[in-house]
Amino acid sequence: METNRSTDLSSKPAYPDRPDFTQSDSARTDLDEARYIKVRRFFALAFIQILWFDIILNRPVMRWFRTPALPRWQAIAIKYRDLALSMGGVLIKLGQFLSTRVDILPREITGELAGLQDEVPTEKAEDIIALIETDFNRPITATFDFFDPKPVGAASLAQVHRVRLLKSAEAAEGVEAVVKVLRPGINLLVETDLAAIGLAFRWLKFYKPIRERIDLDWLYEEFTTVTRKELDLKAEGQNAERLAADLADNPHVCFPKIYWDYCAAHTLTMENVAYIKITDVNAIKAAGISNVSVADTLHAVYMQQVFETHFVHVDPHPGNLFIKPMPSADEIEAGITEFGPHNTPPYLKNRTFQIVFVDFGMMVYTPERLRAALREFAIGFGTRDAHKIVQSFVHAGALTADADLKRLEEVHEVLFERFWGVRVGQIQQAILDQAGYFLREYRDLLFDAPFQLQADMMFIMRAIGILSGIATHLDPDFDPWAKTIPYAERYAGEDIKQEWQGWAHEAAELGHRLSGLPSQLEQVLSMIRRDKLTIRSAFAPDTRKSAQRLERAVTSLGWMVLSGATLISGVQVYVSGRGNKFSGLLFFMAICFFLQSRRK
Repeated sequence: METNRSTDLSSKPAYPDRPDFTQSDSARTDLDEARYIKVRRFFALAFIQILWFDIILNRPVMRWFRTPALPRWQAIAIKYRDLALSMGGVLIKLGQFLSTRVDILPREITGELAGLQDEVPTEKAEDIIALIETDFNRPITATFDFFDPKPVGAASLAQVHRVRLLKSAEAAEGVEAVVKVLRPGINLLVETDLAAIGLAFRWLKFYKPIRERIDLDWLYEEFTTVTRKELDLKAEGQNAERLAADLADNPHVCFPKIYWDYCAAHTLTMENVAYIKITDVNAIKAAGISNVSVADTLHAVYMQQVFETHFVHVDPHPGNLFIKPMPSADEIEAGITEFGPHNTPPYLKNRTFQIVFVDFGMMVYTPERLRAALREFAIGFGTRDAHKIVQSFVHAGALTADADLKRLEEVHEVLFERFWGVRVGQIQQAILDQAGYFLREYRDLLFDAPFQLQADMMFIMRAIGILSGIATHLDPDFDPWAKTIPYAERYAGEDIKQEWQGWAHEAAELGHRLSGLPSQLEQVLSMIRRDKLTIRSAFAPDTRKSAQRLERAVTSLGWMVLSGATLISGVQVYVSGRGNKFSGLLFFMAICFFLQSRRK
């Protein structure tokens, strides 16, 4: 599988004149051995449970001994939540992502992980103050006029406190702001967690279906790079200003101002934009804002990032998105120019709003080679064009070399027929309802799985997955199909304008080929008259694969019969008492024959 090995997930610094307070690689410390062992033990036990119940026991007859899957996975989710809350670090970020995937995970599981959005333990105020004073090499009173020891928010890698600024070139004295402070010792925690997750990735490489379709080495490298970049607060401030510039023409978004004079290696000071949390549907409705409009606007903003600006905020979990109520014309006339972060506005039907972004540590560029493929996918998705969707997979390099493109087009046509218009919140049940049909009709695609997931697509998919969960929470009837159609029509129109010259060239080429057709036809007729025309035939790809599977099944059955016969013979010899050594040999041979029957 060919992949772009670059680990630079963002452009060159957009603002090179900003103060250089980044941490050097020397700031990274050795691992916390006790923490590493504890995290490694959790992943090991989870993998063993999955191996036993979902792989070994997931076979005919043996399935009788399996316990129900949902309670088992729910128990794992509870243990993971408790582990993440007690240890913090990267484990919380992973749990926050999984908690938003209500589109693919049962609510019993996402519900257990949802607490990681709000229950992140906080650091002691004196430890945070000590870190700030070390950063600026002066007492905190010489940096801030006021520091609230109670944090207004706690994330996995940092926490946020309200402050009032002293007068500087950037701000007047007494300006309300917030300071984001990295957790003390966070470098040690991150490096330890990354090492444990890296071990889990190496274990995953033993599972062939995953190993063949995901470049796990590169995926881990990219994940490590992005996670470490979240500790670079200078880069985060630059990302905020870059995204604000990209979306400057969009009146529906808002970004905090960065106060660079109050920033250092472990601190980032910015405007306070803690308005209504995007998942607080009751507060949104109380202000007169339509929750349906919020879901639609969020979808539109991300379509713009992915397909137009190509600079994507890929960590849109509920703690990083707020809704800012906007005053009406009458309220502005009455002297109300804006509502503060903690002021609840009065109800006003269809009140306008802005979506506020915070936490810009995870920002990713859409790779150049994926841009055209993603646009092509959007057009195919919005116009229900199965051929165009499959071609987008080809151009993105997301298919294996032996993928049957016609078969993929066929299954996508059926997917459109059976799932078009199904709401995000109903997708899971719809898939369960249709599982039997697809297993019967498209068993070859389900088992061969001709997709190879490239690592640089993972972060875009992660953001889209989180957004699906948020949109469903805001609007249970959210319809991604209908929302994509206007973009598909617009992109298709733009493509037509850009490609008309190419079409003219192709038309000329077609005319040239047609002009030579009579002579070529004459050559074919001449070969027929001289009995020199031969025709070669071959199995269609799906027929060939079916024949290969049938051959493997017959071979496997033969080994199974031989294993069973040897096992019965061994039992008879053992019961008759005519030779324990010989019966042991027969048992060993039976096991070998059984293992041979399971080989692919």
